[in-house]
Amino acid sequence: MIGTQGFVRSVRLPVPALGNNIADAERLKAALKKELDTDRVVVPLGVVKNLPGLVRKYDHRLKTVLFRESFGWRVVSVQDPDGSDPVCGIALDIGTTRVVARLIDLETGKTLGESGFDNPQIRIAPDVLARIHHAKEAKGLEELRSSIIDSVNVQARELCEGAGIGIESVYLMACAGNTAMTHLFLGIDPSFIIREPYIPGVNMPDPMDALSVGIQLNPNARIFLFPNIGSYFGGDLIAGILCAGIHKREEPSIMVDVGTNAEVVLGTRDWLIACAGAAGPALEGGMSKMGMTAGPGVIDRVVIDPDTRHIEVHTIEEKPAIGICGSGMIDLAAQLFLSGMVDIRGKFSRERCGDRLVLKDGIATFELVLAADSGTGRPIALSQVDLNSLTSSKAAMHSILEVIVQQTAGIGFDDLERFYVAGTFGSFIDPRSAISIGMLPDIPLEKFQVLGNSSLEGSAKLLLDPDLFDEIATIRENLTYVELNVNQEFMNIFSGAKFYPHTERSRFPSVTIWGQA
Repeated sequence: MIGTQGFVRSVRLPVPALGNNIADAERLKAALKKELDTDRVVVPLGVVKNLPGLVRKYDHRLKTVLFRESFGWRVVSVQDPDGSDPVCGIALDIGTTRVVARLIDLETGKTLGESGFDNPQIRIAPDVLARIHHAKEAKGLEELRSSIIDSVNVQARELCEGAGIGIESVYLMACAGNTAMTHLFLGIDPSFIIREPYIPGVNMPDPMDALSVGIQLNPNARIFLFPNIGSYFGGDLIAGILCAGIHKREEPSIMVDVGTNAEVVLGTRDWLIACAGAAGPALEGGMSKMGMTAGPGVIDRVVIDPDTRHIEVHTIEEKPAIGICGSGMIDLAAQLFLSGMVDIRGKFSRERCGDRLVLKDGIATFELVLAADSGTGRPIALSQVDLNSLTSSKAAMHSILEVIVQQTAGIGFDDLERFYVAGTFGSFIDPRSAISIGMLPDIPLEKFQVLGNSSLEGSAKLLLDPDLFDEIATIRENLTYVELNVNQEFMNIFSGAKFYPHTERSRFPSVTIWGQA
């Protein structure tokens, strides 16, 4: 529930008289300065034009829709203080693969609708790097920008229609995306993000009119984009920190978001350390032919009886299996290892796999789902090459965690109060499986907390609490980014982490392997 600190405030203006002829806009500013405890309120021309008539129509009482900006507060709209028309905002997660929007009533905090769609830029260029290169072509940047803007406009209208309101009822939008997605959303040249010394065009975009971006909401609507830290640490992660609340905790906590990269934030209320590394592609389908993003018919859980080696798979919406997502691949690798079907080197055991292990193009391949049982008419299979990619990804993830926790912060995994797992990947992952293969540290399961779409949640929180702007500023000030490419210990740690669960078995005391005491 929203208290007195929201973006919607009702005020009463002093009634003017011959001896007190202060202008309507100035009286509104004075009332809002007192209400907001601020010394700066801006009433733009678009609001002033209709203000005189509205002040008298509503007997000097007004409901105001506001937005907080660097200079102070801006009045976005004035309206009937007793009116029933909703005042809404949209939180937007601009993901590389998927975009999700949430429609929120700014007065009650109630969610009026939420939906998502595949990022249309995928049809133009499949990944971030390809999109940045495409942006350099003639009209390439505008093609990428307009594709995402047009799709957001369609989604916003559908959300409003579903809630029974008009698009003009949306006054604010808070958006979060990685640095490249932010640039492409705004139509800013992203070329130099990927060129040494890796400089973004902007890290802290000023709030802007929705119309200037091409977003069709209320004519006076404002848009805020979460700031970036640099080329590889975007506003989606700032929103994630805000969601998790790491920046307010006394004891250290960590947040991991796995997508194209693995992005990690560690810290307390006094300090924050962040880094990113390539630990995601094999988990999101970038390297594995069987890997895909979550959807109907995609395997998300695997169970293998270590004694009988009987395999059970679960698919999303319980449809016939068509592939496997990142969390399912971690489950599969864990079950294969724990049942002795994969050895400590991450290699298939022919003896333990039996008839499930076949040669395909000369490569050992494990048939998880037989052709007769799949939804594609072909086996759902994991090749040794796929497994090697997964092994490298899990080793990279563990190495990133060890570098940031033990090498950089100088603490142990046991010192962590909370271990947050964010993103679509984090919504499905079973921490026990990730621990079993040595991807995540062997700490008590109760310390793990799934955040889901932390980028969207952080954006939604901001729409309900203007004070969070101060927290965003604090996060940026307290955050130190660690560059893994120049960390000499990383490769040494990585080599040891390529074994299951690790070359040092004592690090994973809870992992019990078939045939071993």
